[in-house]
Amino acid sequence: MASDEPGQRSSPPKSSPTTDQPPIPASEQGGDAESALGEDLADSTASITSSIVQYRTLHGRTYHSERGNALYWGSNDERQSEALDINHHAQTLAIGGKLYLAPLKKDKIKKVLDVGTGTGIWAIDFGDEFPNAEIIGTDISPIQPSWVPPNVRFEIEDCCQPWTFPSNHFDFIHIRGLVGSIDDWNALFKRAYDSLKPGGWFQSYEPSPVWETDDGPALPKDSALYQWGTICTGWGAKAGRSFTVVADGVQRVAMEAAGFVDVDEVNTKQPIGKWPAEVAMKERGEFVRVWLEQDAEGLMLFITGAMGWSKEEVVVFLAKFRREVRSGKYHPYYRNKIIWGRKPEA
Repeated sequence: MASDEPGQRSSPPKSSPTTDQPPIPASEQGGDAESALGEDLADSTASITSSIVQYRTLHGRTYHSERGNALYWGSNDERQSEALDINHHAQTLAIGGKLYLAPLKKDKIKKVLDVGTGTGIWAIDFGDEFPNAEIIGTDISPIQPSWVPPNVRFEIEDCCQPWTFPSNHFDFIHIRGLVGSIDDWNALFKRAYDSLKPGGWFQSYEPSPVWETDDGPALPKDSALYQWGTICTGWGAKAGRSFTVVADGVQRVAMEAAGFVDVDEVNTKQPIGKWPAEVAMKERGEFVRVWLEQDAEGLMLFITGAMGWSKEEVVVFLAKFRREVRSGKYHPYYRNKIIWGRKPEA
């Protein structure tokens, strides 16, 4: 987590006219065409901004705008934002408390892109760790804070559409937690490849929604812990936004197809609940439990809503889920795959 209090990004002060300056002659002022252009631009900007924040609402929860082809299952309200920040901590603990595993050289990292930045917490923490780098975080919902380090900024962009960034621009591109929201992983990784400078690194960090056990009782098919995976994967298959990228090895295939070299990966098991005996794993499991209990509803309302569930049915399902996790009877975990690769120098 960032240790320093971030400063507010400010614009340079604008000069004010003084009383001893003569007025600008009418002949030198902008004409009607210039005024009309300014009005059109203002109207266009207001229209785009309005469409971005016209969130869809489901059972009192808000989700990203329906503008374009974007499709993300998580809510974008304050409750979900708090859950995302808790999950960020759980995800960093899973890789030794680090923000990345790619072999970055600090003196070479000047421009960084965080795709699907969410609350922006990863970008902010990375900006603290790399104060001489410029970090851009993109997302389809403007839920990021305004108080950020001076080297961090956020932009609205759908990563499933052609990117607006120039080619050969970034030194490092990071994506995390986009499972279930990408229509074409090959195209996404190719966009990352094109936007990286030669020698730049790309890292993808994704979880599996299918929960498993290695010891203790197997998950019964009528348990909420087992059904979680079938609900997510079933919806993803119908929506064309796969939730099984980890199990299917999609990240490595897409990375190698894009042209990355020096591809490497780390696979971790993320416990759910405090069942592990080992202290560090128990801590990770507790953060995962708190994250899910904070707002598993945001995810399940969106996904099951498309399957015809009522809010009451979701509430009953999640109550059952919480009981199963807290009981300690089962020892569930899910898999993370963190994979990175380098764009060749030539």
